[in-house]
Amino acid sequence: MSFREIGVNCVGKPPLDANPNNSRKGWVHMRIPTRQECYHIMYSMKMMDHIVAHSLQVCRIAMFLADSLEADLNPDLVQAAALLHDITKTRSIETHENHAQTGKQLLISLNYPEVGSIVGQHVLLDKYFASDNPTEADVVNYADKRVIHDKVATLAQRMGYIMERYGIEPKRREYIQMLWEKTKDLEEHLFRFSSFSPADLEKLLGSDNCSSEFSDYSRLNNVGATGYIIKVNGERKRITS
Repeated sequence: MSFREIGVNCVGKPPLDANPNNSRKGWVHMRIPTRQECYHIMYSMKMMDHIVAHSLQVCRIAMFLADSLEADLNPDLVQAAALLHDITKTRSIETHENHAQTGKQLLISLNYPEVGSIVGQHVLLDKYFASDNPTEADVVNYADKRVIHDKVATLAQRMGYIMERYGIEPKRREYIQMLWEKTKDLEEHLFRFSSFSPADLEKLLGSDNCSSEFSDYSRLNNVGATGYIIKVNGERKRITS
């Protein structure tokens, strides 16, 4: 899939590697889409509103961790990978494709290989504890496991949700259990580099549903409705800024 096919115009936009932070660890050679470019890609892929809202919340957590952990992380890479981690999720509902892997392939085809690599690992890391220090892939993978729909949740809450929704067959339940055991170990590893505990994360983040960011996404893509539908006490309501 080309830039033209996905509707992304990258001509004339300043490269993100102009960021002085990207001079470390070979970052200067990375192509990383800006937040606005991510929004365009999400819209071009017809991402459902509730998946957009979920992605915005995952990004909020991932960026908070990237800023808080005592680790040398590229915030631009974290932001892009978190926003785009479910980039092919909408179509996978019909195709039943592995959205982590097809998302990776899509981003590689758009010449964002480092972002694609992280997107491909947002469900299951290629290698757990690949480094003594936290990596961008670790942060995005973990941030996704701390969100149910568009709300911050504990690992236990998210595990319960995933098991109830997807753990129909015994083999699937076994896989989910394995995944969550690995995620609990990942959480312990990440928070060795933090001044706060996993239980403190929701309180530190506050109860932001990312409606402002969703409105920015809508305005940038000229979407008529500047809000999205969520359930509040069992009732469907549109959230706007």
